[in-house]
Amino acid sequence: MEKIGSGDYTYEVIRDFFKLPDGQSFGMISRVGSDDQDRIYVFQRKDPPVVVFNRDGTYIGAWGTGEVTDPHGLKVFGDTVYTTDRSDSVAKSFTLDGKVKLALGKAGQHSDTGKVDNWLVERAAGPFNHPTEMVQHPTNGDIYVSDGYRNARVHRFSPDGKLRTSWGAPGKAPGEFHLPHSIAFDDAGRLLIADRSNRRIQIFTPEGEYQGEWTGMGGPNDISRGKDGNYYIAEQEADGNPAYICVRDPQGQVLARLESRHVHGVGVDSRGDIYAGLTVDRSVDKFVRLR
Repeated sequence: MEKIGSGDYTYEVIRDFFKLPDGQSFGMISRVGSDDQDRIYVFQRKDPPVVVFNRDGTYIGAWGTGEVTDPHGLKVFGDTVYTTDRSDSVAKSFTLDGKVKLALGKAGQHSDTGKVDNWLVERAAGPFNHPTEMVQHPTNGDIYVSDGYRNARVHRFSPDGKLRTSWGAPGKAPGEFHLPHSIAFDDAGRLLIADRSNRRIQIFTPEGEYQGEWTGMGGPNDISRGKDGNYYIAEQEADGNPAYICVRDPQGQVLARLESRHVHGVGVDSRGDIYAGLTVDRSVDKFVRLR
């Protein structure tokens, strides 16, 4: 098996790690997430959209048929799975076994953001127009949704789904977005927003005040925080370089950059093993951390 990385961040790569029951195949895989029991949730663009495995690769089951038309974002926090349905402009949370807890937006109703040119919109608008990620704040309990493919905003909702505020505008200046694509949090409760086409991670307070940014990356498809406090970023191919999974510490310093097949979603379990969700290859590669 292939080894990659160095020092404390050396991994053994197992391609096509998860196997479905006989006769089944994956659709395009958008995201991969891990719960507190190290069950791994694979979000695929076919029914059933959510497929669940143990970390050893054992198939557990699947759910969500008819609930998500165009799977995009998935994050798991506590007892809840947070998802976005991109083309239907809906953000929806589920129990770990697939029961709907909260739905935001109305299927097929998109806010008016004017002309869209290479994912850069003419103007920002309210929720939603092809949202990318839904998460719940670890402290204040509010719901945050990045609204990116045909909008340029982050929306903040109360836990019961009432819109509190939105921020962002199309562009590349601080606080502006060109395809906000994923969300993570730090220990202070600040939001780290993957601003994909601007090839940066922007940092905001829970109220939307700009705090800074991380640069020096291919377009970030996904940002997830591990139990170790580090951030795992799925970087697009750029400048002649391949796709990478980049590990950064809480201050944004690069600890490792691991070459990957085109990776759209990245999950990490409690042991530091990484799961790369592959859209083009319709599979999941596992990076087993060696110690």
